[in-house]
Amino acid sequence: MFTRPRIIPVLLIDDRDLFKTVQFGERTYLGDVINAVKIFNRKGIDELSILDIGVTRSHREPDYELLKDIATEAFMPLSYGGGVTSVEQVRKLLAIGFEKVIINTGLIHNPDMVCKAVTIFGSQSIIGSIDAKLVNGEYKCSISDGQELIDISPLDLVKKAEDMGCGEIIINSIDNDGMMNGYDLKLVKQISDAVSVPVIACGGAGCIKDLEQVINQAGAHAAAGGSMFVYYGRLKAVLITAPSEKELIEAGIYKD
Repeated sequence: MFTRPRIIPVLLIDDRDLFKTVQFGERTYLGDVINAVKIFNRKGIDELSILDIGVTRSHREPDYELLKDIATEAFMPLSYGGGVTSVEQVRKLLAIGFEKVIINTGLIHNPDMVCKAVTIFGSQSIIGSIDAKLVNGEYKCSISDGQELIDISPLDLVKKAEDMGCGEIIINSIDNDGMMNGYDLKLVKQISDAVSVPVIACGGAGCIKDLEQVINQAGAHAAAGGSMFVYYGRLKAVLITAPSEKELIEAGIYKD
């Protein structure tokens, strides 16, 4: 039994700075991540996801000092993804104050680690992350922050992630990332129909209507996004924001 849908802003960090990407490529610098967290505290969001987009390609450890500062400031549940390659890293992240750890590349390169982390910390602590891209009309998965395309479909990988024990799945459309034109509803529905665990949709949110569609039409249990929560207007002025509970009720996302 699932509770009301969650709305989850996603903050991208690299070397302690806050960024937003377009299709996992072009970056825009947005400022200080701690300031963003403080604003989201006031907005009363359901959950916050922090993704380090620099650690995997540079083979660094997660920035525990920064993440501890974030956890200290945050009043909402937190998830973290980026550069997680060992059970000990998962242990440190949970000890810092993150409720969930997101694993993407490890689903392919280190499935035994994922299974062990689930056994030790529980499935509710581990989120399987799948980055999908359309290639010649077919969905393929990408790992290493979108740098490596692999010959496996999101549908096959999501089933593997569920078998590993992941308690939730994030499905992210690389093609829709940062475009603010709506989620890939077809992709999200394929994934949500294929597994019994909650599915978090990401990639493409631009307005409240997009959140409503991915939840009520595509079956997502949570709607995550980046641009919608850090930009305002067509010119994308930087503004950390989130829909109010009243707006989400009026849109049919939260039930009054």
